[in-house]
Amino acid sequence: MRVVLAEDLALLREGLVSLLESHDFEIAAAVDNGPSLLKALLDHRPDVAVVDVRLPPSFTDEGLQAALEARRQVPGLPVLVLSQYVEQLYARELLADGTGAIGYLLKDRVFDAAQFVDAVRRVAAGGTAMDPEVISRLVASGTRGTPLSRLTPRETEVLELMAQGRSNAAIAERLVVTERAVTKHTANIFTKLDLPVTGDDNRRVLAVLAYLNR
Repeated sequence: MRVVLAEDLALLREGLVSLLESHDFEIAAAVDNGPSLLKALLDHRPDVAVVDVRLPPSFTDEGLQAALEARRQVPGLPVLVLSQYVEQLYARELLADGTGAIGYLLKDRVFDAAQFVDAVRRVAAGGTAMDPEVISRLVASGTRGTPLSRLTPRETEVLELMAQGRSNAAIAERLVVTERAVTKHTANIFTKLDLPVTGDDNRRVLAVLAYLNR
């Protein structure tokens, strides 16, 4: 699996390269600024990009801007944002096309290598991997008058855990319910959000995107 990595801190960048290579990822490019990131993404068309938000030259939002431009030119390009900051406007724009293959993790809340590697693989496979703190920022606005307002509190809770990338088994363990109960809740979510029957994996992504874009 080929990865383009963008991180301006040299030690962290080299650490991420070593970590990913130790888990059988191929590093197509590891860059430290926005213009180089965009070029690397368009030149290499990687299986997934791991991108910091604030990169040189201005240390504002170059990483996200490069990722957005790359996804405009390569629709559906998988992008995992790894940052200290939640940039709500650009995060919403990343989610807006509804194609999935998006993740957003906060550096100080990634607690172990396995969690990070799992998120990279999940995004590369077309899924989502969202930090709960990012989710809470993005969904601060209300849902009245939207399909999401049809969900029960428990269904909303299940959907929030889906947005974090958790499987039905993991959701069941977290909520202390049976996996069968979670399956029933997810089926209700798909129905209430008017999602077509195209396969549960795809509907999970569509449901999560509906939730995060509210």
